[in-house]
Amino acid sequence: MFDAKELRNPADLRVDDIVIAFMGPTGSGKSNLIDTLTGQVGKRSGSGLESHTSELHAVRLRRHAQKGDRIVFVDTPGFDDTNRSDMEILQMISKWLTDTYKNDVKLAGIVYTHRISDNRMAGTPYRNLRMFGELYGDKAARNVILVTTMWDRVQRHLGEKRESELKSKYWKVLLDRGSDCYRFDNTQASAWAVIDKILESDDTETLLLQEELVELRKRLQETQAGITLYDTLQKALLEQKETIRQLAEQATLQNNPKLAKELEDEYKRIQITFEKTFQELNQLKIPFTRRIVLLLFGKKSKARSLKIVGA
Repeated sequence: MFDAKELRNPADLRVDDIVIAFMGPTGSGKSNLIDTLTGQVGKRSGSGLESHTSELHAVRLRRHAQKGDRIVFVDTPGFDDTNRSDMEILQMISKWLTDTYKNDVKLAGIVYTHRISDNRMAGTPYRNLRMFGELYGDKAARNVILVTTMWDRVQRHLGEKRESELKSKYWKVLLDRGSDCYRFDNTQASAWAVIDKILESDDTETLLLQEELVELRKRLQETQAGITLYDTLQKALLEQKETIRQLAEQATLQNNPKLAKELEDEYKRIQITFEKTFQELNQLKIPFTRRIVLLLFGKKSKARSLKIVGA
């Protein structure tokens, strides 16, 4: 029986640790997969799509037959977290990756989870995958395991059809660079099949985001992940602005007081979201003079971001 101990500080990691991070959208089964691996099913994972992991959680697995207490699982929040903005998530992940990298601790692998029950790759799943490609980079792709979850919530033939589309389209750029694909069916055997693949090699690789922040000394908003988030927020801002305009127009035309009130409440909610998005955009904006300096003197990273095909 395994025993797991939570690590609250990146400094608790050792140079010879086998660190495996779990990434993916909220509700895609990251926490459940870790709980299955550690024999603690149901302790942390939730049953819905609300985020139950708003912080990074690292746990050290103890009493592994071959690796002893060297295996560390890191549970990360998705970029669609219900309690934190995408900017806050990126700042959190980048700080953890920077701190560990400076301590000479590198990731042995990343497990990226995706609900096979999702009937299409759009919106939240696509945004998470796109950000993942920007922060991980091409050189580390061979250390990525793509894991489909929630097979019990979909008919087998539909799941297999979606899996085939993922492999041939959305995940192709990762698979072509050495990533692997596995299914997790809520059993310890299927969970450990994923981890055993990573344990076959102790090779580690620097992530693109780590190289940009530490080696090239870029600011977060200057990294590929930061630039991509800026682009995503810009598009969201335009959509929110148009929604606000339409709601305001509809509310003035209504003779139904109840419907007018509902439209007004929705208007206020979208307005709050709009203002929050605007503030995030300002944080990510690169000053003009800084852009000139980067253009003239900025060094290029060895790794390249992975551009995920559009939804």
